[in-house]
Amino acid sequence: MTWEFGYRLRHTARTSLVLWAVLALALALVCAPAVRWLDAETDWSVFRYTPDGARAVLGSFVSSTLTFIVFVLSATLIVVQLASGQLTPRIIALVLTTPGVKVALSALTFTYAYTLAALGRVEDRVPHLHVSIAVFLNLVCIIVFFRFVQQLSNGLRPASVLQLVADRTERVIERVYPVRYDPEQPEVPPNEALPSSARVVEFSGRAGVLVAFGAASLLRLAREAGAAIELIPQVGDSVARGDPLFRISGATREIPYAALRGCVAVGTERTLEQDPRFGFRILVDIGNKALSPAINDPTTAVLVLDQLDNLLLHLGQHRLDEGQVRDRDGKLRVVYGTPDWPDFVALAVTEIRHYGQGSLQVTRRLRAMLEHLIAALPEERRPPLRAELALLGSSVGRSFQDEEDRKRAAVADYQGIGGSDS
Repeated sequence: MTWEFGYRLRHTARTSLVLWAVLALALALVCAPAVRWLDAETDWSVFRYTPDGARAVLGSFVSSTLTFIVFVLSATLIVVQLASGQLTPRIIALVLTTPGVKVALSALTFTYAYTLAALGRVEDRVPHLHVSIAVFLNLVCIIVFFRFVQQLSNGLRPASVLQLVADRTERVIERVYPVRYDPEQPEVPPNEALPSSARVVEFSGRAGVLVAFGAASLLRLAREAGAAIELIPQVGDSVARGDPLFRISGATREIPYAALRGCVAVGTERTLEQDPRFGFRILVDIGNKALSPAINDPTTAVLVLDQLDNLLLHLGQHRLDEGQVRDRDGKLRVVYGTPDWPDFVALAVTEIRHYGQGSLQVTRRLRAMLEHLIAALPEERRPPLRAELALLGSSVGRSFQDEEDRKRAAVADYQGIGGSDS
């Protein structure tokens, strides 16, 4: 099994609604015979239904549970459509993989299959334990359904969507950059590169986006071949047939293309697993859309800046990846492109500063964010922030003709407009 195959299995297990529903259905088909056997052995009961009463109750539950399943799926699709239209289409995958949707769908599917199995066993003798468990399961599903509706209504709010994206991005930062930043050991750019004569391996698959790669698998291939391998595109880059994918230097034996290709995953769109920049991209896109003339919602842009402020502060406290993997002997084996701190700062600030340059609310909140990060982060993190603050000052001077507006725009305000000028 290649690294790519394992990655896709893990990704499917985390994101697929179909897989959860199938597992719930299979579990119900296993539990139903087990409960029937226990009922025959013990004759336990809670509700002493007659055969006709049991059929009526279970038949009603089967119909209502199927209706709940249809509502959950329909409501989820509506939320996806509304969220993608109002905010950004890049959050569709996040909405579909929220635990609330998977738990509700799994619980309803399990209960529907189990109740149907119990209904089919009601004959002259009522399996009381079987029927009683089915009744309790349906009562629990009613609560699960109400909980799902409440979460769905709360999830429609921009603040909830932004918090969801920020939480996912923060977890990715912790996973991709697990080491805390130490000012005594500043980050240094890679000082080793593969020679220009290295052999280039071209991509021959279907065009898409590099969503993840297995550094440990590439290290194993490079060590076995006595080579150094460079992954040319970065995670999140688009790759097409014929594009350079790897460069290999110093190999003592041939590395099969299939083995190299099995170390990278190419998909139709970016994911968050190894790409914290994608989380920033989603937030910035929501802010850009809110600042468009057609929508003109600077308050949502301020909410975006709240989350970007927290994420940049969290990211700045971690040591970023230097894009090099060495073996146990300290020899360079794998090289790959990776973003640095100025890349993240530019991604989080530049476009919102550009699209929000005529908004007092956005410029004041953006200034508060930059000043806060300059004060809170180590000195090595501050130059890109100071550069963005200087650009913000220039933008304010061009955007506001009145002196009083320029003075107001030069004030840092965490609420945009409404906080104290002091």
